[in-house]
Amino acid sequence: MIDPKAVLTHLDELRALTADDEGAQRVAWSPVWLKARAWFEQKLAALPVEHHYDAAGNHWVTLQGESERSLVLGSHLDSVPNGGWLDGCLGVIAGLEVLTSFSKQYNGKPPCTVKLVDWADEEGARFGRSLFGSSAFAGTHSIEADRVRTDREGVTLEAALKQCGVAVEKVGDASVEQKNIAAYLELHIEQGPILEKLGKPLGVVQGTKGVERWAITFRGQEAHSGSTPMEVRRDALAAAAKLALEIRPIARKHPQSVATMGSVKTFPGIVTAVVGRCEATLDMRDLDAEVLAGMLREAREASERFAKEEGCTVEWSKIWSIEPIPFDPELIAFCDQAIVETAGVSEQLPSGPLHDAAEVARIGIPTVMMFVQSLNGLSHNRAEDTKREHLEQAVVAFHALAEKTCKWILSR
Repeated sequence: MIDPKAVLTHLDELRALTADDEGAQRVAWSPVWLKARAWFEQKLAALPVEHHYDAAGNHWVTLQGESERSLVLGSHLDSVPNGGWLDGCLGVIAGLEVLTSFSKQYNGKPPCTVKLVDWADEEGARFGRSLFGSSAFAGTHSIEADRVRTDREGVTLEAALKQCGVAVEKVGDASVEQKNIAAYLELHIEQGPILEKLGKPLGVVQGTKGVERWAITFRGQEAHSGSTPMEVRRDALAAAAKLALEIRPIARKHPQSVATMGSVKTFPGIVTAVVGRCEATLDMRDLDAEVLAGMLREAREASERFAKEEGCTVEWSKIWSIEPIPFDPELIAFCDQAIVETAGVSEQLPSGPLHDAAEVARIGIPTVMMFVQSLNGLSHNRAEDTKREHLEQAVVAFHALAEKTCKWILSR
């Protein structure tokens, strides 16, 4: 009763509504994101469901079952600026089709309650706070730190939330949604090259890598670029540039580690002045907590060494972190079975990108993710793509996983 082609139709429709020539523009807390959510609400009209927004702006859709114990399917509609047509929204739209199928199969009353959640601001693209809605749900929010975050125009996160009807001081109330949840499933594009390299359309996610994300500020001395000799300069950008290169060999010591300096701002930021202040961001990830801690330690030591070499100082300020999160072994097995039944072959792999599933799993809710192959391993840009036949296979396998999990919930 599952209709994978309906998912493709919806995805094409959403792309036409919320993307331009540069890619998807569904940045959380923006008018385009609200337009996407309004479009999604229209898709619920024909279903026997209840839906509401929680205190953190997460959108919950509930198909009430014979049992109060709930199977939750989830992902996110928000995107990065100039993003891809599948990142996040595939899981929401596929979840909607699974919900529709369960409703038809069981005449509107499945054996267990099935919920679909569109998490608010998974990407953190505008304010740097990833997993905003799911962390509020999990009780791992950081309200005081988050409320004063600003975007590039100086707008605070608190103000942006208020414009969307969300009060930042109340986001923690989203934890009430945890009641009766027995399992959580998420379908997502891989966003990497592994499955394509192996020639496999689908994979089981073992867990998500831990993340350390920091703001680093080097301070030197502004000076005239024409009259200041090279040997006396205190160039903050030079120190930051050395660190940007050094994190590469630090990460390459470990087979699954990654490290990225993705943002650098210079002050005064003019061609005729030596940089007096340089603000940079660092993102480090690995599945092993000890490896991750070691990389972070090496990066800090390196930053202090380079600051000294350039006559500068350096300060570190944590933006956000999350420990490595393993997924549920039994659900991993069910996911593997569903993929083999659908595609004939499966693969188990970790996730480097962050996902809301990690926040759900870290509070003890049995969780697993399914990946579908990404062409050329690309994501977070308009070139992101997946073969349509692989998307259809993903929807079929995800439905099979939901059925297996529902039976598992009722047997426990």
